[in-house]
Amino acid sequence: MFTQQYFSLNNIGSNPASGIHNRIAVLRTERGLSRQELAEAIGVNYQTIGFLERGDYSPSLKLAFDLSRYFRLPVEAIFSPQPFQPLSEQVYRIEQRKAGGPDDQQ
Repeated sequence: MFTQQYFSLNNIGSNPASGIHNRIAVLRTERGLSRQELAEAIGVNYQTIGFLERGDYSPSLKLAFDLSRYFRLPVEAIFSPQPFQPLSEQVYRIEQRKAGGPDDQQ
């Protein structure tokens, strides 16, 4: 039976069994890339991208760096041992800090 976690965008790329969470699907989608296009760009099979996105596979260090280089982001912006907070929450906190809002006082 499916649980809520399978339908939450917060848990995409999150598989507790692998211990590594990622934002590959989000990054790929916002750039308008198919799994095949991303796979070709970094030199892997398109199924590897699917395995990574679902959290079925933890990337090698080389693959993590290849993805980091491709997306022009630090590895820790793509992969984490902890579940990622929704991007909207992170953007909100950054904006609050810039404006000196209530989140700035924590």
